[in-house]
Amino acid sequence: GHKRNALSIESVPRQTIMKALASVARNNKPQALSLNGMLSAHTQPSGADNRPSTASSQQLCDALNGLAQAQHARVQQTPTAAFPSLQSPCFYHERFDDAVDFDKVLEEIKNDEWMSHSRLVQTATGVREVSKQLQRRPIKRAVKNIMIVTKARDNQLVLLTRELASWLLRTPRYGSDVGVNVYVDAKLRNSKRFGAASIVQDHLRFQDMLRYWTPDLCWSQPEKFDLVLTLGGDGTVLFTSWLFQRVVPPVLSFSLGSLGFLTTFEFEKYKDHLNRIMGEEGMRVNLRMRFTCTVYRDGPGGHEMEEGEQFEVLNELVIDRGPSPYVSNLELYGDNELLTVVQADGCIFSTPTGSTAYSLSAGGSLVHPDIPAILLTPICPHTLSFRPMVLSDTMLLRVSVPRNSRATAYCAFDGKGRVELRQGDHVTITASQYPFPTVVRTNTEWFDSVSRTLRWNTRAATQKGFETGGSATGSEDGKDEDDGWDIDTDSACYVSEDSAAASPLRRQMSLLGM
Repeated sequence: GHKRNALSIESVPRQTIMKALASVARNNKPQALSLNGMLSAHTQPSGADNRPSTASSQQLCDALNGLAQAQHARVQQTPTAAFPSLQSPCFYHERFDDAVDFDKVLEEIKNDEWMSHSRLVQTATGVREVSKQLQRRPIKRAVKNIMIVTKARDNQLVLLTRELASWLLRTPRYGSDVGVNVYVDAKLRNSKRFGAASIVQDHLRFQDMLRYWTPDLCWSQPEKFDLVLTLGGDGTVLFTSWLFQRVVPPVLSFSLGSLGFLTTFEFEKYKDHLNRIMGEEGMRVNLRMRFTCTVYRDGPGGHEMEEGEQFEVLNELVIDRGPSPYVSNLELYGDNELLTVVQADGCIFSTPTGSTAYSLSAGGSLVHPDIPAILLTPICPHTLSFRPMVLSDTMLLRVSVPRNSRATAYCAFDGKGRVELRQGDHVTITASQYPFPTVVRTNTEWFDSVSRTLRWNTRAATQKGFETGGSATGSEDGKDEDDGWDIDTDSACYVSEDSAAASPLRRQMSLLGM
């Protein structure tokens, strides 16, 4: 079987530290833009800095600077020494530093003295607190750089992308005579249908304001974008999560797909929605939980585990048997304790956001996105008693393929990046430090989307009530013949019987002579 003491609890994945370094060690990291500051920017000297840093922002930055103090220590730094610097609730917090009480957030996570990989999800505790505060009050931010994500091969969506980009460029914002910077897919640079050349001809400044994003830019400089707009369905939202494998800007999704659990804004009203969000009203953000999934390979001789791929997933991690005719044989560990051995076609580890996806089709429950949990849903289990479960998000889960397993297993991360797990390999699942922020439209938008897409608790006809007046046929003058019930009581009780026999239990006792 697999080693029970595999290094997945006491060690931090190398890629986790690399993401943290990339998030906090940038000297030119953009700061939060104050809406009031942008509105009055034209009254300040050109050299003045209207991006003041707040005390809460500086406090959190100081808590993270330990990762980048010594240049040579970046390579030689041990994972254990890096833990005190990884206690930030989320790495894009500076955009919302005046909307969140980060002292309270840090208070939530500072009491844990023993910091290990499984306890790294104490970060998730801070993320939950941040999410609660962000939903209570609107965030008023100057949105200066907008990224548009759409399907470059869909001709209709390309035309809508052109319409949206042109409107964003032309609509004056924040005291300027033009709009904001717009980033579109680099695949549209030479698209005749998009027509970038005709867009920039309208104004000289549009030449510099219409820009192009690439996956490398999303990885290296996600802080460039103040807001991401998606045009499509849920697949486009998942692709956006796939692009941002660490820091994620706020995402507003327009419904232009087939189903749309995550797309709650109508594109027909995009001007009203964006004017409200980019104006004085601001936007409310919900931090959706993601998973950090890390693959470990069995090293030579079975002594040392080698770190493999790592993915941030928004919906689910699926582990199945792939093309093998044999049932999957997987060992499931929680914080290094063996929980069970999975014998099934596979299993699904889903976020609350992904509870409406593959997990629901496999018999899992619907879970509200605000509930911090890990959903475990088996796929056609060998035993009927293996039912779906909801686990704590503070657990570090590890799924191992035993060395004596008949077949390998395959992992799929949000339906992408399919990876084979050979005998002796394992994958870890933990709550991510990088949540997926979505712009909230209403407080009941999740229930509305479930009712709209799944017809949740919708029936063809409601149960009829008792009609106390009238009959099927009325009198000649149109009035009902009867005004009340034609019987005295319900058929379960008869007035001719004495009160002692009115109850079914007493009736049986009387028949038995009791």
